[in-house]
Amino acid sequence: MTYCCGILVREGLVMFGDTRTNAGVDNIATFRKLHIFNDPGKRIMAIASAGNLSISQSVLSILAEGFDNPETGEHETLMNAPSMFQAAQRVGHVIRTIHSTEGKALEASDVSFDVSFLFGGQIMGERMRLFMIYSAGNFIECTTDTPYLQIGELKDGKPVLDRAINYEMDIYDALKVGLVSIDSTMRSNLSVGLPIDLMVLRRDTCDPELLYRIEPGEPYFTDLRERWSAALRAAHIGIPRPPYLNKR
Repeated sequence: MTYCCGILVREGLVMFGDTRTNAGVDNIATFRKLHIFNDPGKRIMAIASAGNLSISQSVLSILAEGFDNPETGEHETLMNAPSMFQAAQRVGHVIRTIHSTEGKALEASDVSFDVSFLFGGQIMGERMRLFMIYSAGNFIECTTDTPYLQIGELKDGKPVLDRAINYEMDIYDALKVGLVSIDSTMRSNLSVGLPIDLMVLRRDTCDPELLYRIEPGEPYFTDLRERWSAALRAAHIGIPRPPYLNKR
């Protein structure tokens, strides 16, 4: 499985994803799941994937190479989409196309068509947007009320985000909270693991401020994990014991 997250705050967008793929305890490998499509100063689109690796790689390859739209007669890619919304529609179209051509064969082999994507970025002159695209090709959009979206093994990292993330927070504080959420997920789920790929994108720049891979033993992330564990232990000790008595 995997864990990927996008956080959209007033200052910009943070996206990150782990790199572990798991086809059983004896078949673990590393594959990049966060991919960047960038025309510096004009547009940037980041897409993170979860689910069946072969399906997600097929989707990404078609989006990069493009496809012919019989209705418009145009060769469509992410890089010539006129808006982020229409780019998200193109991702959904490719997912549905692959399902129509390969879905029955996968089903016959008892393989579920399981794939999802986080898709975010900005075309200069438009607002920054973040979408979650499902295996049916439909999608939802991130809002200021809940300024993050997750795919994959999301349940263990979600409480951290729910308690700490808000739209007005500093973009690097959002990154810090996101890293705590992925650490919480890694602690509870062996199918999520290092390295972690991440991107920080300031609004109205269309060029990433930070593209970084956190490898095992990386000093900041190691320190963050230790500090978060210590803070949780201190909070536990500092909370009074329950005052309940057995009244039987």
